Amino acid sequence: MNPALVTLKERGFLQQCTDLDGLSKLMDQGPVTFYVGCDPTHHSLHIGHMVPFFAFRHLREHGHHGIALLGGGTARIGDPSGKTEMRQLLSYENLDSNAASIERQLNRFISFDGTTAYTDNNKNWLARLNYIDFLRDIGRHFSVNRMLSFEAYRMRMETGLSFIEFNYQLLQSYDFLELYRRHGCRLQIGGDDQWGNIVAGMELIRRVEGAEVFGLTFPLVTTSDGKKMGKTEKGALFLDPAITSPYDFFQYWRNVTDQDVERFLLMFTFLPTDECKALSEPGRNVNEAKERLAWELTALIHGKDEADKALAGAKAAFGGGGDRSAMPTVSLPRSKFDAGYPVLDLFVDAGLSSSKSEARRLVQQGGATVGADIWADEKTPVGSSALDEDGELILRAGKKRYARVVTG
Repeated sequence: MNPALVTLKERGFLQQCTDLDGLSKLMDQGPVTFYVGCDPTHHSLHIGHMVPFFAFRHLREHGHHGIALLGGGTARIGDPSGKTEMRQLLSYENLDSNAASIERQLNRFISFDGTTAYTDNNKNWLARLNYIDFLRDIGRHFSVNRMLSFEAYRMRMETGLSFIEFNYQLLQSYDFLELYRRHGCRLQIGGDDQWGNIVAGMELIRRVEGAEVFGLTFPLVTTSDGKKMGKTEKGALFLDPAITSPYDFFQYWRNVTDQDVERFLLMFTFLPTDECKALSEPGRNVNEAKERLAWELTALIHGKDEADKALAGAKAAFGGGGDRSAMPTVSLPRSKFDAGYPVLDLFVDAGLSSSKSEARRLVQQGGATVGADIWADEKTPVGSSALDEDGELILRAGKKRYARVVTG
């Protein structure tokens, strides 16, 4: 097997391939141009989007050439894959703004050089399509029965599939055809929920151009307890630091379950395979491996300085020293502590509870910690004696969420 594919297999990326032996032989002949698409339905990517882009970097490091395709055209319709209802349609201006923002995020991660890695936008060819010509030239190659056999459409048929969404597979297939024609692209990669769309594009190229191309998908990553990877109490783990702070991003990876550490080190870092396995082998301190995972991934997404700050904040939160200023910080009036700060209000104001009822459950379940003390009585206020000599206080909600309170 070609070394690039060996790397992907060893690190847990391979899920399905249309012809693994054929793709391996093609890669042995020289650089293969591949692409992965991403629709700009939000101004920021989240970590779930990044699995194919980690694979992108591995393929590039093995000498292959990658295209990050921004779906400024397909996003005007919305991909029904993995969705129970139709996506909200955004304005074209909003989509263009989102695409520019995502391109900046990807450039920080991939470093596009215009030769071995570059971007394109499918609105460049989809926005000007003549619908009648498109149906005659492209639509005639698609079987409705075949399309409905794919899981993405089969699932949506139960809740309702709009006609506009039904066209999505044709457009994504046309993307593959256009990239083949424009850039010699021979491989499409993506999450396994894209399998049907990838196969349809491959078959379209075979019918129209008589050429052999390939599709490769990656697993939809879940945690060991079956939850969708990257989902937090606050929602998805976004790359934009204004939505998910580097500290919260770091803490997510620092708190993964023991069973997930090796798998996530292999998939979400570029540490050598042997080192990933050694960090998580039995007998090693698993918390060290989690800390390394969190630091490596935060450094990749937010830079080494932010990773160092997050690590220092985590050490301070866990009582092991470090820089408390790196922790999530909220400023609250000293006068409220002097008067006796109602503990439920305090946890809400600090952003550790969304409501008083949630804060009450936290206290009743023994998960509210004020300084070094578990706060067991929801009716007892927090006084100024709980503040340290700098007028600060560390609050904890459960084992994983922290806030530094400063007063003035």
